[in-house]
Amino acid sequence: MFQLTANDFVLTLAGIVLFLGVISFIVGLFILAFKITTGDFSKISSQSAKLMSKGLTDDVSDLIGNASSLLESLTQMSKTRAGVGMFLVIVSFVLFIVAYYLVSRIL
Repeated sequence: MFQLTANDFVLTLAGIVLFLGVISFIVGLFILAFKITTGDFSKISSQSAKLMSKGLTDDVSDLIGNASSLLESLTQMSKTRAGVGMFLVIVSFVLFIVAYYLVSRIL
């Protein structure tokens, strides 16, 4: 077995927290950068636009209402993904601060 001092433990803990912060930051940026490029999202929005134009030409008001609520939910989904990305970026900064605090307590 090896001896682990208190300073070594705190330094190891700070390294783990820093690693988790970096992972959280990368995932948050990835979510923010690629929030609209999914193929399903663009396919659903293009099909909804076709559905709305079909509803206008055939005078089907229920079809237009359902298609507009579908587009609203897609917009809300995009906002939710952006919120999740921002939350992860903020969490990563908090983890960076905690890691800095732990390292500064050693010295």
